[in-house]
Amino acid sequence: MSSYNPDTRSRILKAALKLLEASQGKGVRMTDIAKRAGITRQALYLHFGTRAELLIATTHYLDDLKGADERLVASRMAQTGIERLDAFIEAWGGYIPEIHGIAKALLAMMDTDEAAAQAWGERMQDMREGCEAAIVALNRDDMLSPDYSPEQATDILWTMLSVRNWEQLTIECGWPQARYIETLKSLARRVLVADRTPD
Repeated sequence: MSSYNPDTRSRILKAALKLLEASQGKGVRMTDIAKRAGITRQALYLHFGTRAELLIATTHYLDDLKGADERLVASRMAQTGIERLDAFIEAWGGYIPEIHGIAKALLAMMDTDEAAAQAWGERMQDMREGCEAAIVALNRDDMLSPDYSPEQATDILWTMLSVRNWEQLTIECGWPQARYIETLKSLARRVLVADRTPD
């Protein structure tokens, strides 16, 4: 019987990522992943007890490959709420094209695949926390629009930055990535930042 091995775990995650990106939203079975990784299905389950656990780990593996934490440094180190808002939009908006393959697969699968829904839900909760941090910083600076509570403002920013909206603007409408980022930053400021101009 196979035992836990970090190298095997990495092979499994790499195989899962490749299959998900190539799946076009079709279900990816544990058997398929095991075969691509060159191991038995039983060995795969020694590393990941459930399919949901594997899919969640795959999204984190992709984050590690793409340096997700490093991308957020500017946002986390921002001195003002407005700077944090802009930096988070740049970081997440710039990240979407790089994770779009796996995002598209999970989004397509989630209506009929509980494990995919769980993996995508966790990823979106992580992103929502980044939105919330930017809104908290705005509120701390007394720069959050009085039209919205912090929770409502977080809801709005989270929705604005959805992968579906990115797809609509860049893929369907043909916007360049730079235009997408600058427009989202401008919209977020107009909607979420208080107008402090004197009367």
